[in-house]
Amino acid sequence: MNLLSLLNTSAGTLAAYGSVLETAQNNVSNASTPGYAKQSMQLTAMPFDPSTGFQGGVRSGTLVSSRDEYAEQAVRQQNVSLGAQQQLVDSLTSLESLFDISGQQGIPKALNDVFSAFSAWGASPTNQATRQTVLDSATEVAQSFQQAANGLANQEHTATQQVSQTVDQVNQLVGQLQQLNKIIMAGNRNDAGIDAQVNSTLQNLSQLVDFTATKQDDGSVTVMLNGNQLLLTEDQQYKLSFTQSMPTSPPPTYPNAPPSAQVLTSDGTDITSQITNGQLGALLNVRNQVLPSYIGDAYQPGDLNTMAKQFADRVNQLLTSGQMSDGTAGVPLFTYDTSNDTAVARTIAVDPNVTPDQLAAVDPAANVSNGIPLALSQLASPADPADEINGVSYSQFYGNLAGRVGSQLNDATNQSQVQQSLVAQAESLRQQTSGVSLDEEATILVEFQRAYQATSKFITVLDQLTQTTIDMLPT
Repeated sequence: MNLLSLLNTSAGTLAAYGSVLETAQNNVSNASTPGYAKQSMQLTAMPFDPSTGFQGGVRSGTLVSSRDEYAEQAVRQQNVSLGAQQQLVDSLTSLESLFDISGQQGIPKALNDVFSAFSAWGASPTNQATRQTVLDSATEVAQSFQQAANGLANQEHTATQQVSQTVDQVNQLVGQLQQLNKIIMAGNRNDAGIDAQVNSTLQNLSQLVDFTATKQDDGSVTVMLNGNQLLLTEDQQYKLSFTQSMPTSPPPTYPNAPPSAQVLTSDGTDITSQITNGQLGALLNVRNQVLPSYIGDAYQPGDLNTMAKQFADRVNQLLTSGQMSDGTAGVPLFTYDTSNDTAVARTIAVDPNVTPDQLAAVDPAANVSNGIPLALSQLASPADPADEINGVSYSQFYGNLAGRVGSQLNDATNQSQVQQSLVAQAESLRQQTSGVSLDEEATILVEFQRAYQATSKFITVLDQLTQTTIDMLPT
């Protein structure tokens, strides 16, 4: 083997070592880049057989990614559940703020005040001031129901906007993957930067919806919502859309109720019921299940409306069963939209035509001058099933509404903490398999830098030998 062959072999070795060093430097530079997986330059030993012209040495081979698709999928699976629980915590925290259980404001205070007013009226059934207090307290009750209903309606509006915006985010992220697929299919399937962008985008998408991502032979990624609804294949995206509509099957029990939020596929198929995880699933749950349980939908009036209606009806029933001292029949106190049971809480009001003089205190059945206000005051601690709502007092029923939100929020908070731990664990396992270790890369840099320097010195020696050989030749 001659000196020139050795020079050629050494030059190839230097190029191979340079590729390793460049890869290590690239790993260090991208250690914090979202979605980046450690790259390794494979070195190939060349055959050595001088008799046949094989000069040996080392050449750079294939650049290999350490990405583990199973580890990536594990992170995304935990991330989608975390996204759902965090969204529930955010939404339910806002909802819980509408339900006061201290008794210092809102419906609880208004109920306490009106029960006290009924009791005071019973003690002085002919007193004008106590009658006016009854009217004022009843107005406070009506306004408290209206405020609660309006607050819930605002929550519903916010949830509707969030569902729409989240659908747009899903389409936007899938659109980014579509553009990356085009770049990959154009011949860049081994580009580490593109690969990092793809996996970072997939992780962002996993916060919003549950999906499966499959890498194809051409390097592109296929995305299936819930494993069965195609969102992306090669360079073709299938967008989701958002709408609001009333269900038709079975026919709505309350056709004047607010419409439900719906997510449709690109061909118009309703897949709302299939989306149960991620931020979008949590938002749909709040928008179509949690909030309607209070303010109603096509198939239920909502507990707040039920409470307002039964309270108004019972008060009106007792007042109209009474009489004035002159025998005049009592008049109802509350009014509301009787054509729409899902609008009672936001339309309940005290009839502006009712005056204090029209409040009937006499119970003709028992011939008691203060029988009606006494019966009304019993609504605070009912002994008669007719004075209860679902077997409890009105105050207890409201407390159950507030407690339901608190219980759901507590569960979501606990689950969110659990999911944060699971995500951290999955990310740690992924880091062990495909993350960049700065210590390891530092070792590689030192090792191959020394090897590079040693080969450079060897080339220097070969250069000197070559020059000496040239000098030995006769002129």
